[in-house]
Amino acid sequence: MKQVIFIAAIALLTTTPARSQALVDPSKVAPEYREAAEKRRAEQIRQRECALKADLEKVLPRDRTVYLNHCLDAMAAKQ
Repeated sequence: MKQVIFIAAIALLTTTPARSQALVDPSKVAPEYREAAEKRRAEQIRQRECALKADLEKVLPRDRTVYLNHCLDAMAAKQ
């Protein structure tokens, strides 16, 4: 039994934490894909802004998707 606990502890300690997706850097993309990279970066920034608003307003996890979709729709309507 001690061996199982020891192996489980080692497995937990050796795992790396999950990282969020980094923002796309259009300057590091081939010129023919730069426009798409700029659009993706703008979308990522909008998503992060909405996620930050959800965190600040302490939206419950069950309501978060609805809140984020509404926020993104509202931002798209402004533009």
